[in-house]
Amino acid sequence: MHPTIEKMMEVVAKGEETAIHEILAEDVRFLPPTYWATWTGRDAVAAVLGHVGAVFSDFHYRRVMGEGNDWALEFQCKVGELDAVGVDLITLGEDGLIAQFEVVMRPYKSVGALREAMNARVMTDARFLKFREALS
Repeated sequence: MHPTIEKMMEVVAKGEETAIHEILAEDVRFLPPTYWATWTGRDAVAAVLGHVGAVFSDFHYRRVMGEGNDWALEFQCKVGELDAVGVDLITLGEDGLIAQFEVVMRPYKSVGALREAMNARVMTDARFLKFREALS
C-alpha cells in the first residue's frame, strides 16, 4: 500500500488536522458528499477534514482498493446515532501527496445529518469565512 494512503487511514478519521495537512498537495481538491462544490487548497481541505473527524464516530475502513495513484477506501461510521457507509476516492499526484479527495456516502439521512453537523461546526470556526470567500 502507498505510504500516503497508510498515513491517511491513520489521521483522517481522528481529525488530526496538522497530520492531514502534511499529506495534502498544495492545490488539493476536496469534493464532499454533502453538496455540489469543491474545496481547493491544503489549508481549507485540512480544516474541513479535521472537522469531519470530529463529527464521525466509530469510523473504520472496511476495504482498500487501488494501486499507483488511484485508490478507493470503503468506510463505515456513525453520524450522531445514524449509521453510514461511504467511499473515499483518492488521487495521488506525482509527488505522492493527495491531489484529489472525493467522498461518496449513503444513506441520504446520514448525509443530511453530516451536513447539519458540519455547518454547525464551521459556523464557529473563523477560518471558514476566508475559505468561503475563496469559493465565491
